Amino acid sequence: MALETLLLVEDDELLATQTRRALERHGLSVTLAADAGQARQCMASLPTLDAAVLDQNLGADNGLDLIAPLLTHFPQCRILVLTGYGSIAAAVAATRRGAHNYLTKPAGAGDILDALRLDPAQMESLPDSPPSLQRLEWEHIQRVLDAHGGNISHAAAALGIHRRTLQRRLKKRPSPVQFERERPGKN
Repeated sequence: MALETLLLVEDDELLATQTRRALERHGLSVTLAADAGQARQCMASLPTLDAAVLDQNLGADNGLDLIAPLLTHFPQCRILVLTGYGSIAAAVAATRRGAHNYLTKPAGAGDILDALRLDPAQMESLPDSPPSLQRLEWEHIQRVLDAHGGNISHAAAALGIHRRTLQRRLKKRPSPVQFERERPGKN
């Protein structure tokens, strides 16, 4: 699919400017909006739109709420949701609302373009239901632990729990059977 016009909805001004410049270097005409209100104004004024990149968390607004209006105005628009807080549940919510793809930040222009151009048939399917709370807790703990270089004490402090509590939770990893049940096509 050829992409020529793109709407970038990002509330972080520096990130928005950098992403816009990078996408323009790839030959796209990029319209920038900092919040949902500006995005709606852009939708009303743009004659065509090939793609939209939406930040999921736009201050008081939710980028997911822009998916339906975008698809109403531009039915062929490919929508990519970007977020700094990626989870399977959020990806499921975004794609169910009509997003073409979902990426966690940081994502470079190449990653964004690849995600927008990817044929939906080539993408991994998402699970039919959100993961269990145990699975979400496990994934969150792993992200925090990784962000602190594997240091249990620092990760526990960041999570607001005692070090020994974190160690106990790490020993209670969700079973592989539960992971298999949550994977797409494994019902």
